[in-house]
Amino acid sequence: MTDVARLWSYLSTSPLTWLTATVLAYLAADALARRLGNPPWANPVLMSVLLIAPVLWGTGTAYAAYFEGAQFIHFLLGPATVALALPLWDNRETIRHSVLPILLALVAGSVVAAGSAILLARAFGLPPELILSVAPKSTTAPVALGISEAVGGLPSLTAVLVILTGIIGAVTVTPLMNLLRIGDWRARGFAVGVAAHGIGTARAFQVNPVAGAYAGIAMALNALLTSLIVPVLVRWLV
Repeated sequence: MTDVARLWSYLSTSPLTWLTATVLAYLAADALARRLGNPPWANPVLMSVLLIAPVLWGTGTAYAAYFEGAQFIHFLLGPATVALALPLWDNRETIRHSVLPILLALVAGSVVAAGSAILLARAFGLPPELILSVAPKSTTAPVALGISEAVGGLPSLTAVLVILTGIIGAVTVTPLMNLLRIGDWRARGFAVGVAAHGIGTARAFQVNPVAGAYAGIAMALNALLTSLIVPVLVRWLV
């Protein structure tokens, strides 16, 4: 038992352990989702969290120790954000012919996402620091963390809210769009890209390639617009 305890003591502090655990959890969750037919509720990110969280709790592993390994995946968010330029370039002709509808939908979605978050947080009496943390929740994680830090929020809390927003959007987008009888894949994809960033975009690609492409466009444009409007909304509403 002493040898096992020593081995676990070493493994629990090794960055490679939690990096491997994170990747394996996601692969297992993704395989399960595919086996189930990729239903909206079987989101791989959500299932990965449900797999990893009990392990961290059961082993008494602090988040800081876990992040020592997960930071390698976190680093890839930067290049992934830069790669958002690809769907913009690939669909440049479509964007050029639909500039006005895209801009109107983008502005409406971005302002409502950030403004409603701020107003709801104020309505519930949250302190200013938490309000500032929730404001950029609907944009992709690297951008949201930068905005949160710039306006005086808590980036760690913003990261949690961004993930929750993405998961909720990915789980609810298909049944919600079906309920509203919105059949245009461009509209469906653009909506989830604005509201649920990368996790929602991944879901859109699972459902339909056109929806995925438009979700990627929306996510990229929303990241840019949110970084501009959140500081303004914060000054005005907070």
